Amino acid sequence: MNEIIKPGERIGIVGGGQLGRMLALAAANLGVKTVVLTEKEDCPAARAADEMIVAPYRDAGVLDLFSSQCKAITYEFENIPLDVAEYLASRCSLRPGATALAVTRDRLSEKTFLQALGIAVTDFSAISYEGDIKSAYENFTGDTVLKTRLSGYDGKGQALAETAEDALFAYENLGDAKAILERFVDFTKEFSVVAARNALGEFIAYDPSENIHAGGLLRVSKVPAGLPANHIEKAIAITEKIAVSLHYIGVLAVEFFLTAKNELLVNEIAPRVHNSGHWTPEACLTGQFEQHIRAVCGWSFGDIRRHSDAVLKNIIGDEVSDWAQHQKRALRIYGKSEILPGRKMGHVTELSPLSE
Repeated sequence: MNEIIKPGERIGIVGGGQLGRMLALAAANLGVKTVVLTEKEDCPAARAADEMIVAPYRDAGVLDLFSSQCKAITYEFENIPLDVAEYLASRCSLRPGATALAVTRDRLSEKTFLQALGIAVTDFSAISYEGDIKSAYENFTGDTVLKTRLSGYDGKGQALAETAEDALFAYENLGDAKAILERFVDFTKEFSVVAARNALGEFIAYDPSENIHAGGLLRVSKVPAGLPANHIEKAIAITEKIAVSLHYIGVLAVEFFLTAKNELLVNEIAPRVHNSGHWTPEACLTGQFEQHIRAVCGWSFGDIRRHSDAVLKNIIGDEVSDWAQHQKRALRIYGKSEILPGRKMGHVTELSPLSE
């Protein structure tokens, strides 16, 4: 059943960061009200939502109050506790559902899920104690990447390892958390597909963007991505297969590697609007944030045609102090109260005429 949330009615957003802020702004443009549940009072979404509830996520009374005020609930990030998502889903329509969160929040379950679908990923091994690393290196050669299974983002919780000794040292620095060891991918290009699916089964995908990282942080996304048509078609088909298999409702992003052998590997799935899609509101008729709100509300999608090429640049840390240099571009400052090294403070999008 596809319940329609009408203008004037209210949806909930778990998380008050910059993604929650941009979702609330998109909802406001459609006449849909928002209430944000967050653990941080002075957060980016505070200036955009109709109402804020500031409380611990695991407070059952708060979750009851929050869900009672909403016709549907979504989330802006995948690191909310799974039991919180499952409880909210039992009280209200949660879009995307708790299953999508359970699969994608854990790197091991995500890789296993993709492998079961026949989707190519790099070789990997679960790491629960030091002995697992030694066993994994009996099958791995060359560089590897050790990653925490949970709560890793923007390069956090991962380390490059050239030898088993490097991996053991990195594992100790991770605090012996549950981890996953992946074979390092020799890639020629990183790119992502930002797409959306709604309760009607409609699926749309934006043009892929080439992504350039530095220090684990996404610095630049460029559209077009400079990919052959067959790779674009295959990547979009893979993304749709993932969305359908997860019974997904909302926007998601699938990150890919194009290897030196000209193969496509899926790196990660993000069950939410995504940094590499921040160019879409400026370069397309309908951006990713509005599409997500449309899906959560049970609406059909807006037109995703791209009218411009785009280069998205993230503003990191104290770079935000130089905001004035971007005044003639599409500038977005997130309103974070504290400037920290490596923290995303905003982004800027540069448009140019379509090249293809």
